[in-house]
Amino acid sequence: MSKTQTLYAAFTGHLHAALDALEAAGTLPAGLKRGAITVEPPRDTAHGDLSTNAAMVLAKPAGLKPRDLAEALVAELSKLDSVTSAEIAGPGFINLRLSPAAWLAELRTIADLGADYGRSVMGGGTTVNIEYVSANPTGPMHMGHCRGAVVGDALASLLEFAGHKVIREYYVNDAGGQVQVLARSAHLRYREALGEDVGAIPEGLYPGDYLVPVGQSLAAEFGDRYAAAPESEWLALFQKKAVAAMLVMIREDLALLGIHHDLFSSEAELQASGKPDEAEAWLRARDLVYDGVLEAPKGKTLDDWEAVELPLFRSTRFGDDQDRPIKKSDGTWTYFGADLAYHFQKARNADALVDIWGADHAGTVKRIKAAVAAMTGADGDATPFEIKLVQMVQLLRNGEPVKMSKRSGNFVTLAEVVTEVGKDVVRFTMLTRKPEAQMDFDFAKVVEASKDNPVFYVQYANARVHSTLRKGAEAGFAPSGDNVELLGEEELELVKLAAQFPRIVEAAASAREAHRIAFFLGDLAAAFHGYWNLGNDRVDKRFINVADGKLTEARLFLAAQIGQLVRNGLALLGVEAVEEM
Repeated sequence: MSKTQTLYAAFTGHLHAALDALEAAGTLPAGLKRGAITVEPPRDTAHGDLSTNAAMVLAKPAGLKPRDLAEALVAELSKLDSVTSAEIAGPGFINLRLSPAAWLAELRTIADLGADYGRSVMGGGTTVNIEYVSANPTGPMHMGHCRGAVVGDALASLLEFAGHKVIREYYVNDAGGQVQVLARSAHLRYREALGEDVGAIPEGLYPGDYLVPVGQSLAAEFGDRYAAAPESEWLALFQKKAVAAMLVMIREDLALLGIHHDLFSSEAELQASGKPDEAEAWLRARDLVYDGVLEAPKGKTLDDWEAVELPLFRSTRFGDDQDRPIKKSDGTWTYFGADLAYHFQKARNADALVDIWGADHAGTVKRIKAAVAAMTGADGDATPFEIKLVQMVQLLRNGEPVKMSKRSGNFVTLAEVVTEVGKDVVRFTMLTRKPEAQMDFDFAKVVEASKDNPVFYVQYANARVHSTLRKGAEAGFAPSGDNVELLGEEELELVKLAAQFPRIVEAAASAREAHRIAFFLGDLAAAFHGYWNLGNDRVDKRFINVADGKLTEARLFLAAQIGQLVRNGLALLGVEAVEEM
C-alpha cells in the first residue's frame, strides 16, 4: 500500500512533535507515558475540527496545571500551516480548526489510497486467534449461530485490515454426550434407510430430516452389519461418521455467509492426544490445581450430597467465586477442564485470544478468563484474552414470530434465511446493533427499500454514487481532484466525516467491535444522501451542473471517494457493494 499518511495519523504525529519540542525546551520532563493521548473530533463540531486531551493526560505526571500545559501546546500547534486556530476548552482540552486545504488534501489521499484507505499497521503483525461459531456438530447451522458467526468473521477481517495476523478457529465439541445422541439418531436413520419402520423419533434423539441422508450413506457403506448389533459395536464408529457429515453441512452453511475458518480443532482429538493431562500436570506444578472437596450446592443436605475429592483449579485466585473441578468423579473431563486444555494449547500459538460466545454462556466467562490468566501469566505476562457475548436473534415476519423449520426439527436454518433474503442482508443486519443487545430480524423489514432499513440505506449510497458518476460521464464530465478548492462548506462537512474512517478502524479493532464500522457507514450514507437531497431544492448544489464543468468534476470526485469509503467499509463486513438498485 501507499505510505501516504492520513489526516488523523498526521496530526497525531504533529502533536507528538510538539510534545517533543516541549521536552527539549524543559517544559515537560522526558519519558512521560503518552499512550492515553487521543486526537479525535470534538463532541460538538461547533468547537472545532480536532480535539486532544494531551494536556489533561500529561499535566499531573509532569507536575503542571493542565491549562498551563495546554497553553504551551497551543503555542506549538499554532505554528502549523494547516491549523487556523487552536483554543483551550474547559480544564485543558485543546480544540483545533483546520484550513479547508487540509481537508481537501485528505480527499485526495482517499483517492490515492483507494481500497487501502483506512488500512493500518497498528497491529504490528501480532497474531490474534478468533474462535467463533463453534456450534455443536449435531445439525445444520441455525439463526442462533448466525449472529456470532458474522460478528466473529467481520472482526477477523477488521483485525487483518488493522495490521494483525488472524487465525479463524472453530472448536468442534465432538467429545460430549451430545455427539453420542447424534450417533444414536444416525443409527435410527440408518435402520430406516435399510427399510425398517422406525415410527416417530423417540424423545431425546435429534428429529430433523437432515439426518436422513446420513442414515442412507451409512446403509450404503455398511449394509445391515450394524442394524441389530449392540451399541458398543457401532457407537464410536457412527459418532465419527455422523460428526464428519455434520461438519460438511456446517462448512456448506457457513460458506453461504462467505465464512471460511482456517482451523477446525476437535475436542475429541485434543483429549485423545492427552492435552488435558498435559495442562493438568503443568498447572499442578505451579500449584494452580489441587485435589479438594467442593462445598455442597445451596439447597443440598448431607443426606443427598456426597462429598467427593476432585482435582480443582484455583480460579478464586483470579476473581472467580469458587474453585472449579476439571474432572468429574468418574475421571472424565468436565466441560471446563476440556475447555481449559483447549485454551492452553491455542494460547501457545497466538499473541492474543478472542472468543465469540452466545449469551447463554455468560456464567462461564469468569472462570475461563481466570484459567487463561493463570496459564499464560504464570511464567510471564498473561496473553490478552477477551470474550464477546452475542445475544440471540428473534426471527419475525411482519412482526410475528417465524414458525420452526421442518427440516431441522426445532429451529430455522441459516440456509433458509440466506436463501430468502441474501448473504449481504443477513451479514449487514447482524452488525447493525451491538452484539450484547437483543435483536429482532424481521424478514419484511430487512429487505425494505427505505431509509429506516440500514442495509438498504448504505447500499443505496454506493448505488447512488455510481448512478451519479454514470450520468456525469453521459454529460461529458469525469471526476477530477484538480479543482476541489471549488467545493463549499457543505461538501467539506462530508470530507470531515469521511476522514474519520482510519481512526474508526483502529478504534474498532482495539475494542474488538466490528459493528462500529457498520455504524460509521450508516452515518456516512445519511450524510451523503442528505447532501445529495440538497440538489432537489437547490440547483447550485446538484452534483452535475453543466454550466460549471470544473465544479461538476470536483463534486464527482467527492462522490467517487464517498463511494470508495462505502465499499471499503462493506468489504470489512463481508458485504458486497451493489452498483444498481
